[in-house]
Amino acid sequence: MLTEVQIVNKSHHPLPHYATSGSSGLDLRAFLSVPLLLQPMERTLVPTGLFLAMPENWEAQIRPRSGLAIKQGLTCLNTPGTVDADYRGEIKVILINLSNEIQTINDGDRIAQMVFMQVEKVKWSEVNDLEATERAAGGFGHTGKQ
Repeated sequence: MLTEVQIVNKSHHPLPHYATSGSSGLDLRAFLSVPLLLQPMERTLVPTGLFLAMPENWEAQIRPRSGLAIKQGLTCLNTPGTVDADYRGEIKVILINLSNEIQTINDGDRIAQMVFMQVEKVKWSEVNDLEATERAAGGFGHTGKQ
């Protein structure tokens, strides 16, 4: 079953689409009037020209594209970025250049991917102590490297 998401496309690019039948994400394209030069270690907000309205309890996650990351050193910050169901502003992508070279982003370049997920809301149950587990408070590499 497909969930309906309303979209306004103010760019001149086609709507995001699934590249293959097994794709999880839809590619987002840069919507730029001039090419963007991103210096090494520089970050910027790249517009897409897209606006969404999702059903309640859904979110859109903005994620890096693996090809851009490995080939050009471009990735997304705040990953995955969350677009809440009640947000109606333009979808923008926080890109950072982790390479040692200036990277050019052109209008229409595929810069990120968007994955839709259902969100389960919780209610708090405040207690004095938590149930013990074997792991306890171990974290951040507590099981070792090998």
